[in-house]
Amino acid sequence: MKILFTFENPLPSTEADAEVFVTTARYLAGLASQTWLHVPKRDAGDAAACRALAGMPAVRARAPIGPALLRHFCCGLTMPFRKEFREADLVYTRNLWIAWMSLLFGQQVVFDHYRPWPDQIPPLQRWLHRLFCHRRLLVNICHSEYTRGKYLNIGVPADKLRCIHNGYEPQRLEEQLSVEAAKRKLGLDPGRKTVIYTGRVNHKKGLDLVIQAARSLPDVQFVLVGSYGEGPIEALAKNVPNVAIVPFQPAEKLSDYIFAADLLLIPPSWAPLAKYGSTVLPLKLFFYLASGRPILAGETPDVMEVLRHGDNAILCRPDDVTALVDGIKTVFGDEALAARIAAKALADSRELTWSARVRKIHDLIASRLRSVATERGVWSPSQARTWREQSRRWLVHLVRERSFILPPAGLAPPK
Repeated sequence: MKILFTFENPLPSTEADAEVFVTTARYLAGLASQTWLHVPKRDAGDAAACRALAGMPAVRARAPIGPALLRHFCCGLTMPFRKEFREADLVYTRNLWIAWMSLLFGQQVVFDHYRPWPDQIPPLQRWLHRLFCHRRLLVNICHSEYTRGKYLNIGVPADKLRCIHNGYEPQRLEEQLSVEAAKRKLGLDPGRKTVIYTGRVNHKKGLDLVIQAARSLPDVQFVLVGSYGEGPIEALAKNVPNVAIVPFQPAEKLSDYIFAADLLLIPPSWAPLAKYGSTVLPLKLFFYLASGRPILAGETPDVMEVLRHGDNAILCRPDDVTALVDGIKTVFGDEALAARIAAKALADSRELTWSARVRKIHDLIASRLRSVATERGVWSPSQARTWREQSRRWLVHLVRERSFILPPAGLAPPK
């Protein structure tokens, strides 16, 4: 199996999409006969960095570094003329434009992405239907059943779609620390209950809700890890003494904060999924599961694919400060419950490693290379009407809100 992985943004990168793609590529490279990574490079040093990251030769994309739109366009336009493209059995990508160009030039494609594009940008639905029903599109690997369902809704055959959740790397959690030891290492008060969030500290993650909850729980220390400088969340937290903002941390340091948590938090908000569309089943969730610490999150459909209230996490109503505060009090007020859900989360995590994910992907690709799915999707008159109606809603939303992401109808509660 010869695979050409193609990533349209420069590497190394701290973005979650880069972590998912490069980690998947690195693990798959160990199971394939030959692999390459097609990626734009800023300078000569990028080649060695990319090779070290992905564990395979890096092929320089004939594309400028900026602007991003031109970079993506050139990556797709020039890639079919590389010898690696012709030698590969398939192209593995997360970019719709590159997938389309690969199909146009006769290659087989595996698409791997988390976004529910049919819902978020409805005018694309007709084109997406054609793309994912193409006979050389081997499979669309969705990161959640939530996203998979959106493609099923536009008539893409079920056989063309597979949900394979993301994972975590066990070695990042090998040096286990007790809560007290981790707190002392980080200079936190060992005797004070601590809620920890890791990820991007910005207005898209529902962190304003967390700061509101912190005001109601002055005896609890809240630590938000992942700041890139002064922003709206940093400004909100300035006058809240029990909220600490921590800069972005490298992977080897992040586990210290995870182990220091009495409670790990995925902000219970609709915003990441429904308003911004930038987070579906957050990557941190899998790292959290493997930490042996209690988790609190919101009752959103993506998160509920993995987390179950009272079983391996505590879930609460999204965008409800009172519910969030009550959830935190529940965990801190019942040590037996906290220990039980943490232990169950840890047990569940053992099937959610990157190695397990990539083995599923490898076996799926091998199967498809032997026998490509033949079922053809149907674009019905009913689907065409739905497409037109959703596209109209999208256009109105774009004009009013100046946002390209259409919130799913009926998902988020009304304002």
